[in-house]
Amino acid sequence: MNNIRKMPLAGLGYNFIEDALPKGKDEYYLRNEQWQSKDQFRQLTAYEIETLVRNDNTSDNWNNIFVSNEFNPQLVQHCHFFGMVRIGKLEPYYLEYRNLKLPVGLYNSTICACDFGDNVVVHNVNYLSHYILGNEVIVANVNEMVTSDVAKFGNGIVKSNEPENLRIELELCNENGGRAVLPFDGMLPGDAYLWTRNRDDIQLQQQFRTFTEKQFDKRRGYYGMVGDRTVIKNCRMIKDVTIGTDAYLKGANKLKNLTIKSTAEARSQIGEGTEMVNGIVGYGCRIFYGVKAVRFIMASHSQLKYGARLINSYLGNNSTISCCEVLNSLIFPAHEQHHNNSFLCASMIMGQSNMAAGATVGSNHNSRGADGEIIAGRGFWPGLCVSLKHNSQFANFTLISKGNYLSELNIPIPFSLVSNDEHENVLQIMPGYWFLYNMYAIARNSWKYVDRDKRIDKKQLIEYDFLAPDSVEEMFTALAIMEIATAKAWYALPENEPRKTLTDKDLRKKGKELLLEKPEDVSRLTIYAEGMENSHRKTVLTKVHKAYPIFRELIVLYGIKNIIAAAKPSFVALQAAIKTAKRTPWVNVGGQLMKADTVDGLKQRIRKNRISSWDQLHDAYREIGKEYAADKLQHAVASMLEIKEVPLKNFSTEHLQQWLVDSVATMEWMAEGIFKSREKDYKNPFRKMTYSNEKEMDIVVGSLENNSFINATKEELETYKEKVRRTIIDWEL
Repeated sequence: MNNIRKMPLAGLGYNFIEDALPKGKDEYYLRNEQWQSKDQFRQLTAYEIETLVRNDNTSDNWNNIFVSNEFNPQLVQHCHFFGMVRIGKLEPYYLEYRNLKLPVGLYNSTICACDFGDNVVVHNVNYLSHYILGNEVIVANVNEMVTSDVAKFGNGIVKSNEPENLRIELELCNENGGRAVLPFDGMLPGDAYLWTRNRDDIQLQQQFRTFTEKQFDKRRGYYGMVGDRTVIKNCRMIKDVTIGTDAYLKGANKLKNLTIKSTAEARSQIGEGTEMVNGIVGYGCRIFYGVKAVRFIMASHSQLKYGARLINSYLGNNSTISCCEVLNSLIFPAHEQHHNNSFLCASMIMGQSNMAAGATVGSNHNSRGADGEIIAGRGFWPGLCVSLKHNSQFANFTLISKGNYLSELNIPIPFSLVSNDEHENVLQIMPGYWFLYNMYAIARNSWKYVDRDKRIDKKQLIEYDFLAPDSVEEMFTALAIMEIATAKAWYALPENEPRKTLTDKDLRKKGKELLLEKPEDVSRLTIYAEGMENSHRKTVLTKVHKAYPIFRELIVLYGIKNIIAAAKPSFVALQAAIKTAKRTPWVNVGGQLMKADTVDGLKQRIRKNRISSWDQLHDAYREIGKEYAADKLQHAVASMLEIKEVPLKNFSTEHLQQWLVDSVATMEWMAEGIFKSREKDYKNPFRKMTYSNEKEMDIVVGSLENNSFINATKEELETYKEKVRRTIIDWEL
């Protein structure tokens, strides 16, 4: 039976807080704290009351209506007031926004215990209750817009005397809730990462919960707020939603228990058919056309559109999900997912990622429980109609070709193409695919996300370069895998059978020798990898003889580019900056790369309460970000010297001069690869056959000569050459 309470009409608009009030406080005390303009109001004059009554307005008590000195009673018509209402300046103007033109004032609305700023527009709001509206806000044609006394605005807290089972949690990364976190306004991708990963660290986990509890007031009675110049029109139900300035909400079906962040510099928009419950919408977000989102966080400048579904998930900054379904996932910044049949479940996707049409990641229950997890490094790209099985893990910039992958995968080689060869019944891994065949795409991936990063408050320094500490560390892992696998393939030949049992060190030495000195011999070997698929079929590594030297060359380039970027005045200054250079593990913390030791130190500071709030943790992210360039320089130089087998103490100007010159050749090779991989699209007859001639093709897709990215690459190459030349001259190399 529905619990419908019958209450005296005289109580409508009063007794908002269903809990004991603090001593000496009335039900409006939190409302007054929220609205600093409360002292600018007076009671109505007899003339104003008479005018309001004549305009078909009613109130349970006209003494509870307070107005500013510039109040015009003629601009309030056909309204019913209950409880205390405060109305700011009303002047004979109309407000216009995108061809919506409405006169300033309150019209045809039922209003309970609300505050209004100056020159607001409220038209045809069937029920507006316990809201504070800022200046020049437009609210038109809304069925219901209310705030309850226990409103949490999407945050994972419980109010005074509420049961714990009403707390909202986000069940990220895993369907069984074992990595659940408490959502909160301002949660960064790094927060979500640290919270979901360290589940065995009870003290750390408790600290995160404490941070969240401390950040919010448990007192009942906060009002919903609508910031200045926000426009809300043609919406059905808005409940327990607080909204920033300059937002635009139109045609939404249901918005409940939300914080919608918005400013003049980063305006958020919510459009037709949208239904959103229990979540946080970050600055500059856009949500429209039938979106469904439940238990979610959208970080700033992310988008949901065209029927997208986002459930129990965190969507990182500058990401777009269109037409797709995402459940129980933690997604780092710069994620793209389009097309109606893409599906992502129980995963941690670490940024710069792209889900192709038909990709299915998850929900193929391969045990008696819920799905496991998939972890994918930066640049993850499952191709058309890819189906993956939990649990799986992928290194940075892994491309997966079309296919149904029936077994769990563990791909530790970055920049690889994973293929399912059903004819030969083998799994194929091509290391360095991007550099061999699609340099344009990998280079543009880094460039475009820097260009698209619209964050106005960059608390976390997000790395977009494909040559960075995380990917370079994986390249070293890949070099070892290729060396060992090559040596095993060599010794598998009858004529090369070893006379003794070989250690991994022996195998690496032989594999390196073959790959550097006899690449043509290696090209004829069938090279197998181990431990990359949970099946009895074989895994084949292809193009190893080409990928191996490219990885080595790019690691050297990584070192040289960071030396140039450091802009030290001399080689002596460089030596001082790298005197402790060494390779160490790195961690991708929500898109911000940190040394593993730094992350351990960060967690220890949290455990010991030296970091005691989310704001302090975010300040720590900033401080770590300031040290990133110096830390990366040390890592880059150490990586370069390891490849060149030169101890740090023996690093000389002669070495540096030669490697600077070599790096120019690498950059020229990359620039040429970028151009040629794009040029193929213009020379391929199958790409050209739908156009009458080349001129029409250029008009439709743009000419190769005017490609902005390719032209920017050419300019970057010339700039790089000049920097190398200046370094050699200035450092007297």
